[in-house]
Amino acid sequence: MGYNRYPKEMKEAIVAKLLEDDVTVMDVQRETGVGINTLYRWRDKALNEKGLSATTKYKNADKWSSQDKFTVVLETANLSEIEFSEYCREKGIYPEQVKEWKEACMNANDTEKAVKTKVGKELREERKKTERLEKELARKDKALAETAALLVLRKKANAIWGTEEEEE
Repeated sequence: MGYNRYPKEMKEAIVAKLLEDDVTVMDVQRETGVGINTLYRWRDKALNEKGLSATTKYKNADKWSSQDKFTVVLETANLSEIEFSEYCREKGIYPEQVKEWKEACMNANDTEKAVKTKVGKELREERKKTERLEKELARKDKALAETAALLVLRKKANAIWGTEEEEE
């Protein structure tokens, strides 16, 4: 099968970069062109060999990827309150953050529904606006046609009976 083989030195350099605090997997993927899943696998394997979970390397929770946040939510799902607090201290995160992440995970599909509802509402409003504009345009077209017809009749009447200015 066509597996990509990377030189050992290159792989080690990439893994070392993945373990740095301020580097994301996406940054490394853009730099190297190595597949994202491969990078996650290399990083997680290296972390597991050190006895760490995939998220331990992060210091700032705001730099965590969605996948890492989801991993934390899964890892903490069945922990007691004491174990949960200990886990959070170990990771350098606040329990409130994990609770927010859990809420975000649980509501992730609702966002899509809300977006569809909002888009549908906006589409209906645009259709109504288009309808109003088309009616207004039709009204103005009729008024313009009427004005043009009156001008033509006036010219014909003037041609037949002459203008008031000629009579004086």
